[in-house]
Amino acid sequence: MKARLLAEFLGTFWLVFGGCGSAVLAAAFPELGIGFVGVALAFGLTVLTMAYAVGGISGGHFNPAVSVGLAVAGRFEAGKLPHYIVSQVLGAIVAAAVLYVIATGKAGVDLGGFASNGYGEHSPGGYSLVSALLIEIVLTAFFLIIILGSTHGKAPAGFAPIAIGLALTLIHLISIPVTNTSVNPARSTGQALFAGGWALQQLWLFWLAPIVGAVVGALLWRALGEEK
Repeated sequence: MKARLLAEFLGTFWLVFGGCGSAVLAAAFPELGIGFVGVALAFGLTVLTMAYAVGGISGGHFNPAVSVGLAVAGRFEAGKLPHYIVSQVLGAIVAAAVLYVIATGKAGVDLGGFASNGYGEHSPGGYSLVSALLIEIVLTAFFLIIILGSTHGKAPAGFAPIAIGLALTLIHLISIPVTNTSVNPARSTGQALFAGGWALQQLWLFWLAPIVGAVVGALLWRALGEEK
């Protein structure tokens, strides 16, 4: 169990540091910023790389919503959920802390929302609470379906991390303008703790919606009759 929890910590750290780091440090870099597409690709690459690196140890969840969804689908022991979620959230917080120290090392830096998730006036595109809630539920549900399908015994072996990483890239391409993309309560928590203020006030949605979406995705997968 210690090895599994360390793997989840490291995987979530890499996801937040790589994905949010690209948003904070590189998205709008003068003249050669990577933009939304670069940030979306960065998030996908973090999951792809760590799923190959430590997925064989812990299952490669790196996301409380994914852990909950896998438990609902019968792929993960519910009794291990608290341990996994704590490790994931700690990994996200430590990654956000390291990123904060790096980002504030530049004179006159403006961190803005520090890649936090938000709705209303704090949505990159000004989308409402309802829009944010709906898109996070829908995208997390499909993320779970893709995870469950690509790791199914009937799926081609060895390709699941690629499918999952590309799915997360697509998810970010769709929803960065709406919520800055969460689908991961740990990722949202780490950034919100350092952004403070409105980010903490709106954090509830980025726990509720991804978990609801993960449960919906798991139930839809079970309805297909493909639990294993």
